[in-house]
Amino acid sequence: MSKVIALVDGSTYSQSVCDHAAWVAKGKGWPVEVLHVIGRRDEATDPRNLSGNIGLGARTALLNELADLDAQKAKLARKRGQAIIEDASARIAAEGVEVSARLRIGDLIDTLREAEAEADLVIIGKRGEGADFASLHLGSNMERVVRASSRPVLVASRAFRPVQKLLVAFDGGRFAMKAVDHIARSELFAGLAIHLLTVGDGTQEARRAIEGAAAVLKGGGYDVTTEIAEGQPEKEIADRAEAHDFDLLVMGAYGHSRIRSLLIGSTTTEMIRACKVPVLLFR
Repeated sequence: MSKVIALVDGSTYSQSVCDHAAWVAKGKGWPVEVLHVIGRRDEATDPRNLSGNIGLGARTALLNELADLDAQKAKLARKRGQAIIEDASARIAAEGVEVSARLRIGDLIDTLREAEAEADLVIIGKRGEGADFASLHLGSNMERVVRASSRPVLVASRAFRPVQKLLVAFDGGRFAMKAVDHIARSELFAGLAIHLLTVGDGTQEARRAIEGAAAVLKGGGYDVTTEIAEGQPEKEIADRAEAHDFDLLVMGAYGHSRIRSLLIGSTTTEMIRACKVPVLLFR
């Protein structure tokens, strides 16, 4: 059975992750699995950083004390993690959605790869607990998840709002077409207005590609408008998302244009940073 994986860390964005997960789950009839992963480094203290060049007897006593502190820290991390998944589960269940929870200790990506075998979507916040809001840093875990996940990833914005208008960034690539095909067949987006946007030169090839994508969406019963704009993809896409009050940006994670530089170059990193709406990425 398909499901949604909601990655939560106790940050402000975790509430938005839960709300987006409930929206998807209700639209698709899927359950949600809440997942919180405690990293190994969050549990342990490196005694080498604290013991220093001190006498053997004193060092032994200090190491023993540090071991006790590690045990306390690990216990606290587990209690906090349990509280996080319980709060997240309650928020999602309040929307009438079936929900389960998983608390794990280890590497986030290894745990996600195991969990997503039975999932069709992963949701994570744009920024995590340690992100610097003043400088608009993206969450490091968000970048890792998008790179590693084999499933579509929904990057949640800071607050959820009902999705009524979709902006689809279309570059003609394989993964952009995958996103278009998914939308055309998905009951989640039924009845929503869709705007297809290509950023680049308005060549005949580009026009044929966007018209073909529009035909696929129209075949799925959607009202579709198209646009080819010049400029920098990250700027043009983010500007339109805000100026025209779109609720969700959909795009392929890699493609044949500059948009393909997701998390390797600057284009999509800057776009996700600039966009105030959630971003659904396909690979």
